[in-house]
Amino acid sequence: MTTNYKKIADFFFELGLLKRQKHTGPLLAGVNDLTSLADHTVRTATIAYLLADLENVNPEKTCIMCLIHDFPEIRTGDHHKVSARYIDTGPAEKKAFLEQISALPNKTRDTWLKLYHEKNKRNTKEGVIAQDADWLETAVSAKEFIEQGYPAMQNWIDNVRKALETPSAKEILKVIEKSSSTDWWQGLKKMTYKKLKK
Repeated sequence: MTTNYKKIADFFFELGLLKRQKHTGPLLAGVNDLTSLADHTVRTATIAYLLADLENVNPEKTCIMCLIHDFPEIRTGDHHKVSARYIDTGPAEKKAFLEQISALPNKTRDTWLKLYHEKNKRNTKEGVIAQDADWLETAVSAKEFIEQGYPAMQNWIDNVRKALETPSAKEILKVIEKSSSTDWWQGLKKMTYKKLKK
């Protein structure tokens, strides 16, 4: 297969829509300032790497699963769980993903397709961890929204708690629930004011 650099460039531009496509679920809880698919993807992939390391499996493989998992939503849109009651997005997302990667180099295409299926089927330890990372990121976002005044987002955390499979993800969720999203910077601020001499 001859490399089609134009198709690859087009794919890069398409990925830009991850920054503009928003997660719709929090609309149900009254959230107006929605996070993008890009916001979700970056944190999910990072969580996946760390969870995989904690669970002693391949972190790079798990991370890539999460980097590519929402590519189809560029074309299909993000559907919240109420819409899932009426619409099975699985076949449409698979079709979109196949079309998106069709002009990529054979090795990349074949690898990504395998990883995409592993996460969706959760038929490998990395696939299970990748899905846990996806859910755990949802819980982190929900915690942030709760602190911003959207208490209905607790439902997202409750659902994630029921869904998680790996010991590490379950332990981290317990910590998330007891923590504040602003704990991370406590003690890091360097005060730059100088008191006036009297």
